[in-house]
This record gives sequence, structure tokens and C-alpha cells, in this order.
Amino acid sequence: MPSTSKVSGSLCLCALAYILSELAKPQFIEDFNFGNFTYVSMLVGVIVGWVIMGKRAGFGLESAVNNGVTSTFSMVLVVIFIQSANEMIRLSMRGRFDGLFEALLEIIPIGIDFVVKVSSTALWGTALIGGIVAGLIVEAIWHRVH
Repeated sequence: MPSTSKVSGSLCLCALAYILSELAKPQFIEDFNFGNFTYVSMLVGVIVGWVIMGKRAGFGLESAVNNGVTSTFSMVLVVIFIQSANEMIRLSMRGRFDGLFEALLEIIPIGIDFVVKVSSTALWGTALIGGIVAGLIVEAIWHRVH
């Protein structure tokens, strides 16, 4: 059922996903094809904001901060998994893997490689502060309505 906290959580994490996606792009090589990276990240932000952040609003400021940080890092993990699976599929189309199980196991090292590539103080600081701000915004909106 739609609620103001779910909608505001979706919008906040969608905006944060856009910002984090744009911060991550310069960390890759110049000719890396991102495709729909930003749009996929924003869609994941909307879903995580609706399902996780929106449901957990209304329990106070400390819970709002925890909610924001947890939701943000959940969003980041899902985006990394999706992008790693996408890269695995791209590599498997080139015949790099001998079988399905080997290809599926390769998602983890690809994801770790992506995390290492994009890790910067600016990105993780933005994720942390943005998550806290998003959690506080959703909490404030929940209290304003209820």
C-alpha cells in the first residue's frame, strides 16, 4: 500500500543512487561501456526505498539514521550484484567460462573488483551522509503526516 514514507524513501534513494552512480563512473577506464548503469541504479534505489526504507519509518531519530544507512548500503550491494552479473554475462558471451557454475562463481570476484575500483572517500562519504540525510527526511515526512 502506498504511503508517504514509502514514496519519500523511494525518491530519496533514487536521487542518492543517481549521485553515487555519477561519482563511480570516473573511476573506470575511459572506454568502459556503462549502458543503463545509472538508470538501473536509480530503479534499485526506488525499490529499496519503497521496500526497506519506507516500511521502517516512524521509530525515532536513531532508527532513522540506522534505516538510512542500512537502506543505502543495501542498495549499493544490490547494484554491485546486478552489475557484476551483467559483466559475467558479457564475459560468458565471449566464451571465457567453461560452464554455468564457473560463470556464477565469477560474480563474486567481479563484484569485489568493482568495489575496489570505485572505492574512494568521496563515494563512501557521500553514501554515508546521503543515507543519513535520506533516513532523516523520511522520518520527518512520516512524523509530519502522522
